[in-house]
Amino acid sequence: MIGLEAGPRLSELAAALRGEALALSDYLDRLESTIAAKEPEIHALLPEPDRFARLRAEAAALLSRYPDAAGRPPLFGIVLGVKDIFRVEGFETRAGSRLPPEALAGAEAPCVTALRRAGVLILGKTATTEFAFRAPASTRNPRRLAHTPGGSSSGSAAAVAAGFCPLALGSQTIGSTIRPASFCGVVGMKPSYERVSRQGVIPLAPSLDHVGLLTTDAAGAATAASVMMHDWDASRAPRGRGGTGRPVLGVPRGPYLERASAEGLDYFEKVCRRLVAAGYDVRDVRALENFEAIERQHLRAMACEAARVHAVWFARYRELYHPLTVELLERGRGVAESELGDALDGRLRVRRELGDLMQASGIDAWIAPAATGPAPRGLENTGDAVMSLPWTYGGLPVLALPTGSGPNGLPMGIQIVGDWHADEAIVAWGTRLEEVLS
Repeated sequence: MIGLEAGPRLSELAAALRGEALALSDYLDRLESTIAAKEPEIHALLPEPDRFARLRAEAAALLSRYPDAAGRPPLFGIVLGVKDIFRVEGFETRAGSRLPPEALAGAEAPCVTALRRAGVLILGKTATTEFAFRAPASTRNPRRLAHTPGGSSSGSAAAVAAGFCPLALGSQTIGSTIRPASFCGVVGMKPSYERVSRQGVIPLAPSLDHVGLLTTDAAGAATAASVMMHDWDASRAPRGRGGTGRPVLGVPRGPYLERASAEGLDYFEKVCRRLVAAGYDVRDVRALENFEAIERQHLRAMACEAARVHAVWFARYRELYHPLTVELLERGRGVAESELGDALDGRLRVRRELGDLMQASGIDAWIAPAATGPAPRGLENTGDAVMSLPWTYGGLPVLALPTGSGPNGLPMGIQIVGDWHADEAIVAWGTRLEEVLS
């Protein structure tokens, strides 16, 4: 019997449900008990009356559709948490805001539909910061309740960490998937820009927004990504230059890495030494020397595009917006068209420069801290997203892996960053790195 209280690996749980080593009814019974015990303190999920009556009815329909275990889809019976910026048929979308849900309504996101076809059951909507920006939800970190779970995918990360679901959808415009994954001690994945459709997702800044996912293991992330990406091809994953399937890893030394806290950087250096001891080739590479300019361009583009996205809603519902979101939208109105064009052009330059540097340095992937340090105490903010910013700006694929706990006992993690569209490679390498770092 799989112990759900320990947070089962998605890959193992999916196999158990498909093959009936774990009965779907037993799985739901145990989830109901777990959520009833923990959710009153964590606030990861949007309230839903009779949630498990609905789930049991949907599970019965799923079993009727797939009575033969041999024909069941890859995520049969897996419960999925969905960040409340994704439109889902049968659920309201509020995007963590006070706007009326009818203003935000629309067709279901294709990535949700794809996951349904793969057999998932929708656990429900997970809490998000307002419009996936900075105004925090009430969600607490399951690892330590007085600390933030990160954001903006706060509820999705907390739900996975608490054992409510082994898979949840998030998004990332700066660091909204990778940072919560690190703070909550789970796996996070941000695919290459637009490899997963953003249709049906309330945007913040369309040129920077990515669909993300949070889960329990790298193999599970690979399964979910293969369902969500129509062009997924596991055979494209290279073996890596390090031999025996290992990638050569580059540490981006310079002003970017220096933005990590002293505690975060010290912990990261220890992780690098663990990798070297395990036989990995880890190389220091000077990179992102113009990081301050990259940061400015990213933030300008985000503010300007957010102001455009919200122009009609903001004109009608301004008094319902949180002051932090109001400040973003007002600032975005002041960004000139030429500045936006320069900022968006910069995405391709960063992507190309990082790719060229990888080739010149002989590395397969970058590694860096997944956050500046452990989850800060308090719920007033969701922590600093800066460690994710250049990779999001360049649209590169990222996998966050938990690597243990820092000196204060809170989770810490690293991120593996691949070249453009090397999503298959980073999850393949991530499964190997998990063995070393778990």
